[in-house]
Amino acid sequence: MSRVRCPRCLRPQSHCLCADIPHCTHSHPVIVLQHPSEQQHAKGTAHLACLALGNAQIMVGETEEDFAELKQQVELNPDQFLLIYPSETSQAIEHRATSKNAASVVADSFPTILLLDGTWRKAKKLWHLNPWLQDLEQFHFDRAPHGQYKIRKTSIDKGLSTIEAIGYALNQLEMFDPTPLVGILRALANQQLSAMPAAIKKRY
Repeated sequence: MSRVRCPRCLRPQSHCLCADIPHCTHSHPVIVLQHPSEQQHAKGTAHLACLALGNAQIMVGETEEDFAELKQQVELNPDQFLLIYPSETSQAIEHRATSKNAASVVADSFPTILLLDGTWRKAKKLWHLNPWLQDLEQFHFDRAPHGQYKIRKTSIDKGLSTIEAIGYALNQLEMFDPTPLVGILRALANQQLSAMPAAIKKRY
């Protein structure tokens, strides 16, 4: 018998995190392209991030057909989107944040931030299955803080969880304070740790 889940945060009712989710305002819209395998992952952070952010959403899919509507929007107005992905041609987001072009963005013209949500292998699969993403400006992080979500391993050196990546990108682009998002992450991590046997907890 499955456990009853909170309809908002989707966590088990006994581990609801809604009380830890603040409301954050920001200028750049955020869209998370989520691999289907990540949708029900207990340690996923994208859904919690989107609950906290005032203008963020998740699109679940894998192929161009799954993201057809977004693909059309991107092809019509590619300058209104940027992608957080460490490709061979990506630029450091810290450099864009200090450029004159970034500083001159006016109200109502903030580009939408796109992120790929999944394990590194799944994120690469989304990248290769959606070549339309490769026409966008791509950005990676040069000076991101160390990831705090140690209970979920990543094969990427200094890799961040999705909620941390969103917070850092917004911080660099518009001086957004990521502290509330990090607070959600800590609450989730503490829940995960509390459910672990003592011998396993020592590893973290």
